[in-house]
Amino acid sequence: MAARGSRTTRQERAQAERRTRLHTARTIWHQGQLRRRTRDNVIAGVVGALIVIAAIGSQVVHAQVTAPEPTPTPTVEPSTPPSEAPTETPVPIPSDTPAE
Repeated sequence: MAARGSRTTRQERAQAERRTRLHTARTIWHQGQLRRRTRDNVIAGVVGALIVIAAIGSQVVHAQVTAPEPTPTPTVEPSTPPSEAPTETPVPIPSDTPAE
């Protein structure tokens, strides 16, 4: 009686099935890695945006709570009374034209 298949054919088939299983496993693992990275990037983006929004909001609230009260402008009063100093009279400038 002849055997159903040769030994090398069975070994080749087994090796091909093993390679197929390994390839499928690697593909599934790689797709899982891509999904995880995408998920992590989305989470990091959302958390980062929330941190920026919270920082801006806290600055706005802080600026409103600690806003300086407007101070009235003081009227300018002279610190020393004006002295009664004589004002200088302008001195006429001599001109080159002869006087009449």
